[in-house]
Amino acid sequence: MESRGASSLLKDSIPITDFSLPGQFEGHGLLRRGFACLKNELVPSHPLELSEKNFQLNQDKTNFAMLRNIQGLHAPLKLQMEFRAVKQAQRLPFLHSSNMALDTLRGNDECISFEDILNDPSQSEVMGEPHMMMEHKLGLL
Repeated sequence: MESRGASSLLKDSIPITDFSLPGQFEGHGLLRRGFACLKNELVPSHPLELSEKNFQLNQDKTNFAMLRNIQGLHAPLKLQMEFRAVKQAQRLPFLHSSNMALDTLRGNDECISFEDILNDPSQSEVMGEPHMMMEHKLGLL
């Protein structure tokens, strides 16, 4: 029987990079990350967590299936092509983008949601140095 470690049982694994300093501080990763509870690593913390995480993907799949049944194969293919075109057109990485075209295609442009109220770009912590962010995006760093 093949024994599997706890890391292979993770349902929702997110790679965590270790930012440890070389030298005498190398073994103190526990002080930075704290104690880990094995149960929290194996199962989601709430039963609806995975459902909420994949909500938009599940909703898109349902809409595409319904559109295919009603209008035929060409309708979801055309809509997926438009989604890809809208996702490729982006602003510079240091500027906030509202993704208005994507919201319009999904029909969310007339809805007021959580992100509309609490996603103020002036309060964002993502703003960085423009030159560094562009060099990183272009692969120069």
